[in-house]
Amino acid sequence: MNTHTSGPVPEPVPVAASVAKAGPVEVTRVADGQWQAREGELLVGTADLAHRPGGRAFISVDAWTDEAFDRLARVVPAELPTPLHTVVDEADHALIARWGRAGFLPGRREGEYVVPTDPRITGLGSAPVPRGVTIVPFGEAEDAPLRALDRAIRDEIAAAGGWHTMPAEVVPLPDGVTVVDPAKYAVAVLDGRYVGMLRIAPVPRRPRIGVLAVRADVRRRGIGRALLAGALGALHAAGVPDAWAEAQESQHAAVSLLEGVGARRVGGNVELERR
Repeated sequence: MNTHTSGPVPEPVPVAASVAKAGPVEVTRVADGQWQAREGELLVGTADLAHRPGGRAFISVDAWTDEAFDRLARVVPAELPTPLHTVVDEADHALIARWGRAGFLPGRREGEYVVPTDPRITGLGSAPVPRGVTIVPFGEAEDAPLRALDRAIRDEIAAAGGWHTMPAEVVPLPDGVTVVDPAKYAVAVLDGRYVGMLRIAPVPRRPRIGVLAVRADVRRRGIGRALLAGALGALHAAGVPDAWAEAQESQHAAVSLLEGVGARRVGGNVELERR
């Protein structure tokens, strides 16, 4: 259950021809936010820097040798302001340990779920829509009130805990751009007011529930469950057997909602941080 926004971004570090040497592996910054590790003329690894909503900076390393990984994991963070983050599969204990040796410690954890769409499994077939609530199907929401709802929910998230509490895999967008494709959203309307939204990314192999959010003043009325029932029912009618969702472990309401409809936790990731 991801979302995105824009926010303050750390000052970028000027591109420089910095080169760090250790044994045969050399790490060189080749562009702003991009590094390469080489053994002689042979490319043995790369590292990239990306900024996510709220200004969080993430680095990723792709290396062909252990030595190249260790060099990149140490040299690149040393050239950047902190805090820095990276995301690792929770089951990859060896990789978590490698990052740990570079000064990165475990932080937030996020579960990955396969969500069934069959009402006989989810139990949502007869889920009542709360009094006064109407669910607007995908592609039928009005653009202006949808964007206003999106902005209002983002403001509530920022005021409540900040974007560091949001899931890790968030797509950065240009400033001011939030709702890219309104057709991907189903909306809950209460007494004429847009109060909740669910976005599904139409990933071919398994659609992904990207956002499920309800305005703070109308939560605990079953609106999120009604949105989920409508979305999963539409996917089931289209012949899609299941969907994909993520939820931060500390967000108990989201986890309970997913588990309550028969979602299976099939994996997860851990966000590591270096301060």
